[in-house]
Amino acid sequence: MSNIVVLDNGGGLIKAGLGGERNPAVVIPNCLYRPLSSKKFLHPTTTFSSSTEDLTSAAIRRPIDRGYLINPDLQRDIWSHLFNSLLHVTPSTSSLLLTEPLFSLPSIQRATDELVFEDFGFSSLVVADSPSLVHLYETSRRPDGLVSEAQCSLVVDCGFSFTHAAPVFQNYTLNYGVKRIDLGGKALTNYLKELVSYRAINVMDETFLMDDVKEKLCFVSLDVERDLQVARKHGKDNLFRCTYVLPDGLTHTKGFVKDPEAAKRHLALTDAASPSDAVETKKEADQLEVTDRSTDRKRVDLTKNEFDLTNERFLVPEMIFQPADLGMNEAGLAECIVRAINACHPYLHPVLYQSIILTGGSTLFPRFVERLEKDLRPLVPDDYQVNITTQEDPILGVWRGGSLLASSPDYDSMRITKAEYEELGSARCRRRFFR
Repeated sequence: MSNIVVLDNGGGLIKAGLGGERNPAVVIPNCLYRPLSSKKFLHPTTTFSSSTEDLTSAAIRRPIDRGYLINPDLQRDIWSHLFNSLLHVTPSTSSLLLTEPLFSLPSIQRATDELVFEDFGFSSLVVADSPSLVHLYETSRRPDGLVSEAQCSLVVDCGFSFTHAAPVFQNYTLNYGVKRIDLGGKALTNYLKELVSYRAINVMDETFLMDDVKEKLCFVSLDVERDLQVARKHGKDNLFRCTYVLPDGLTHTKGFVKDPEAAKRHLALTDAASPSDAVETKKEADQLEVTDRSTDRKRVDLTKNEFDLTNERFLVPEMIFQPADLGMNEAGLAECIVRAINACHPYLHPVLYQSIILTGGSTLFPRFVERLEKDLRPLVPDDYQVNITTQEDPILGVWRGGSLLASSPDYDSMRITKAEYEELGSARCRRRFFR
C-alpha cells in the first residue's frame, strides 16, 4: 500500500501524520487567524500555546462548528496548506484515513468525500470514528487488560465541540448507545470569557488568551459548596485567588500566571474536612506567598494589565458535570455515562463500568477523574465496580488509534478507492463504513 495519511480532523486541533508512526508529524489548530498586525488571515504552523506571536484580539475562522463541517472551502484551504507545506504528501499516491464525528449528516459526508477525491485526488479513503480508534489503541497498549479480554469499553470523549459517551464492542461503536452533551472545550472557554468580562476586564475577543488561562488555571472541584465558601474569603485565606498577567505587546507577547506557586495552593483542599482545616494546612504556603509578595513589590506595577481569578477556576469545568446549574437542558457527565451504558445489553453493563476510557483535551483538568468517580458511584449498582482509565495523551489518543489501524492488515479491505467513488457515488461507497 502507498503512503497512508492519518488525519484526526478535530474542531479545535488537526492531528496529522503517516500511518505506523507513534505520534503525528503535525498538530495545528483547525482554523485561520488574523492578528491585529496582519491584513489577511494566516495559517497556523504550530499550536498557539507554543507560538511566540502576539495573538491579542486575533480574529479566527473555523471550518467546523459544533463538531460538524460547515465550511468545506475553508477546510480545503487548511488541508491544502497541511498536505503541501507541512506534511509534503502527494495525495494521488496516498490513501487517507480520516476521523469523522458520530452521526455526521449525509450532506456533510458528501462534501467531505468531494474534498478527498475531487479536490485533492486521494487514491482511497477510510472513514473512522473516534471511539473505535481510542478503543483500538487501548487494547494494543494493554493486551492483558480487561478492555482487550472483553473487547468492550465505554469511551468518553470530551473534545473541543462536544462530549460523547460511546460504548464500543469488538472495535465497533454501538451507535444506539451513544449519548452526547453539547459542551466541549470551546463552550468552556466562552463561559470563562463571559465570567472574566463581567467581573474584571473585557476579554470577549481574546480566544487564544482565555484558552491559555483555562488550561493553566482551571481545575475540577471535588466539593463545590465548600470551594465556593473558600472562594469568598479575603486575603490569604482564599486559596484560589491567583493573578493572570495580560500581554503588553512589548516585554511579553503572551500572557502568564503571575505566581505559579499560588496557583497550586488549591491542591491542599483535596482531603481537608472543612475550609478552616484547609487553611490550617496551608500556613506554609501562606508564608511562601508573603515572601513572594515582598519580591513582587520590587517589580514593575502591572496592576492595570492583569486580572484575578477565584471561583471561576472551578466553575468553568463544573459545566461538564452540572450543565443544569447554568440553565442548560443537558444531563451531567456521570448521568450521560449511565444512560449510555443502560442503552446496551444488561450483560455488558458490569464490563462497561469497569472499562471507562477518558479521551479528549477537556479531560486534562486536574481532579477530573476523581470528580467523575465521585459523581458516578451513587448512580451505579453497588455490586458493580467502576474503573476509569485516562489515556497517556488524551489529545493524541484518537490519532494513535488511527495510526495503528492504518498499519493493520485489515486496512485494505476497509478502504474505498477513487474509482469506486467515481463509479458508485458517495452514498453507496459510504455503506462500507456503516456499522
